[in-house]
Amino acid sequence: MIALVQRVLESSVAVDSQMVDMINRGLLVLLGVRNDDSENDAKYLAAKTVNLRIFSDENDKMNLSLLDTGFEILVVSQFTLHADTRHGNRPSFTDAAEPEKANELYSSYILELKNLIGHDKVREGKFGVMMKVKLVNDGPVTIILKSKNDY
Repeated sequence: MIALVQRVLESSVAVDSQMVDMINRGLLVLLGVRNDDSENDAKYLAAKTVNLRIFSDENDKMNLSLLDTGFEILVVSQFTLHADTRHGNRPSFTDAAEPEKANELYSSYILELKNLIGHDKVREGKFGVMMKVKLVNDGPVTIILKSKNDY
């Protein structure tokens, strides 16, 4: 499982020109589920995400997490994070989980986030549809988190 984590001043997601959800200051997470991921990967990555210390403290050092700040998080499913581009120029997505499994683990990740930081702090896109994601990246700060060390 891969989470591309971006510190944002604001972010939103829309489907068919309709706003689905939005956050102010916090994290935008693009989440990719791999075919060999499990519930444990979702829980591990959710804990890693909320504890990631990438917000500035009173000394302007990246030392605070979502747990410390109370900021929000917006999660968007992103199977293309598992693109394999080693052969040719057309990406292969064979490592990405099938939609049913990916949706299950995407939902598990979101549920674990809600358990860790509160239901009112977690927003999400729509799984399996074309979305328009807007963000104002803060920094910019962008971190890649992985649930496994083997890729």
